Amino acid sequence: MGCNKHRHLFHKKLKLLMPFSLCVTVLSLMLLRWSFRSDRNFQSGIHFYQTPSAASAEQNDIESTGMNVDTEKVSIMVVNGTKTLLISAFMEHRLKKKQIHVVAVALHSERSSYVCLLCCQSKLHVSEASLELQSNNFEFKYGTADIMCPLPSDCQSATRVAVMSVSEGIKQAGHEHCSDEGERGFLEVKNQQELLSSFPNNFVVCVSTMFDFTNVLQFVQTMEMLQLLGVNRVVIYKSSCSADMQLVLDYYTHKGLVEVIPWTLSKFLNVSRGWLPLHGPGDIHYFGQIPALNDCLYRYMYKSKWIAMHDLDELILPQSVDSWLELLPLLERNYGANHCFMFENNVFPINVALPPPVNGTHWTNVTGVNILRHLRHEPIIAETHYSNFKIIINPRAVTTPTVHGVLNPAGLCTWIDRKIARLYHTRAPKQPKLTPDKLIYDGRLLSYSARFVPAVSTALRESGLLPKDDAR
Repeated sequence: MGCNKHRHLFHKKLKLLMPFSLCVTVLSLMLLRWSFRSDRNFQSGIHFYQTPSAASAEQNDIESTGMNVDTEKVSIMVVNGTKTLLISAFMEHRLKKKQIHVVAVALHSERSSYVCLLCCQSKLHVSEASLELQSNNFEFKYGTADIMCPLPSDCQSATRVAVMSVSEGIKQAGHEHCSDEGERGFLEVKNQQELLSSFPNNFVVCVSTMFDFTNVLQFVQTMEMLQLLGVNRVVIYKSSCSADMQLVLDYYTHKGLVEVIPWTLSKFLNVSRGWLPLHGPGDIHYFGQIPALNDCLYRYMYKSKWIAMHDLDELILPQSVDSWLELLPLLERNYGANHCFMFENNVFPINVALPPPVNGTHWTNVTGVNILRHLRHEPIIAETHYSNFKIIINPRAVTTPTVHGVLNPAGLCTWIDRKIARLYHTRAPKQPKLTPDKLIYDGRLLSYSARFVPAVSTALRESGLLPKDDAR
């Protein structure tokens, strides 16, 4: 009797537990299915290609001096099933209808169709994408591309975007919500607000592709001169540099002048060291310089009144005034605010050196070029007169920048007379057969020396490259 009673009670409890067990089982299966679907759906279309080794390498660069340096990151992504790389995404306010502009790198011979997945308040929207290749690929297989994503009427404030091939996008069409797991397959959409005045900066300089860089002294001199000219921020797309150069980068980053953006394109493509395949084999022009410049233009479009695009061995010096803060209002009055200004290139060859005319002998143990020793430039000749110039632009007037000038809109740029301002380019000679007596003296830099020389010494000392007790 006792056994039968216990058996009866057991079966009774089992019947009571069965609905609860069934419910738990169903919920577990649903969670498992959701987790699998979320992971599969959002990762099948886009692969997040910032490898652990890449991330750790960037972190090592930052921590090389034990400093906590904040840096922006560009998380390059590959569109699955294509050769297309995604760099960054921005809201484009200047069209009749708002769109998302994705800066990309594409293989010129590839023909693919794309769709955009847009996240608006956690809801997923699908938009047909268009890709346009920029013409300035310099005969390389890969070049910069613009992917445009129209915004549906019920998704005018998309915060994230993913770009997929059409075949992958079709698989996503049935999903209504953005998944938290899928965030790593999406780019953040920057420039959510259009700003037309009261910008945080007056001048930002975009410097592309710092690669194996060791020219420490000239870098410091350039940074100090840019500050004297009125520059608020210098944006550097960095791949690699020497240990001493990293010390200097850390110094200027902490100071707030420099923003370092790790540039990892070389992990995806064989980047060329030349501007033509003839000068350096590879997949893309000069370390991916042009997509970096495009990213910088849009990144600072609403953060700076003006953007200058030039290299670290170049300086745009006014001739009748002392700073860009005085120069640009003069140019605005003559040509208008929505403009681009081109400055004539003058090469100061580093193979001809003079004793420094001002005290700078204590810099001799610092690696790099001392621009104060190279105050003679090559004569301007017809073959190079209108080449290798650099620009200062109103970024909100420009759609597509390039290495020298602007592709779109065409005709935006104006040449500035060399008597008003010109580009000082201290580098290897462009006319190597010239004898020193054929070079033309230009001492404009010396007018800044009273402030410039002490500033350079201070920066080197505070970076740890000069002794602390060296007060010169």
